[in-house]
Amino acid sequence: MPSFEEITRHHDFDPSENPWVNGPPAPATITIAPYNPEWPRRYQTLSTAIRTALGDVALDVEHVGSTSVEGLAAKDVIDIDLTVADPRNEDAYVPALERLGYVLTIREPSWHEHRCLTLAEPRVNLHVFGPDCPEAIRHRMFRDWLRAHPEDLARYEDAKRAAVPGGGHVMDYNARKEQVVREIYDRLFRAAGML
Repeated sequence: MPSFEEITRHHDFDPSENPWVNGPPAPATITIAPYNPEWPRRYQTLSTAIRTALGDVALDVEHVGSTSVEGLAAKDVIDIDLTVADPRNEDAYVPALERLGYVLTIREPSWHEHRCLTLAEPRVNLHVFGPDCPEAIRHRMFRDWLRAHPEDLARYEDAKRAAVPGGGHVMDYNARKEQVVREIYDRLFRAAGML
């Protein structure tokens, strides 16, 4: 289990690392959709397919991100955290996921050996981490906090809507809402006795 310090540390992008496996995506229009009750069902279908394709290689599969929080408006993209024994061993999971239509898009050795595969239809970001990864723990904590704290759910939704104007890459959108995200993390970490 990672230390509180490892879990509460915010990640800053390493500018020397090029994470794009096939080059960066073109800037795209970001649209925030009202909460869709189909999102959890969509996740269940995707999760079942991932677990079936990977068998014991999939140590854990979790619905994270905004589509995992009932009532929260979000981009119509399902975020999933997949835990495998070693994300660096891409041969153990990437070929099976490619057969499902996933494409390896991001490789970030400096950030917990994170890999991200995307699916075009339905749209999915499949984040791959190793066991007891601080970032995967953070994702679950943030999801669970928003589920239990409607005031922060509303604050986060407002930040998302305010971050849409300006265009650019999704990373630009994420940067525009980062301050509010970090404020919410600070509250939840303090409530958990981690700060």
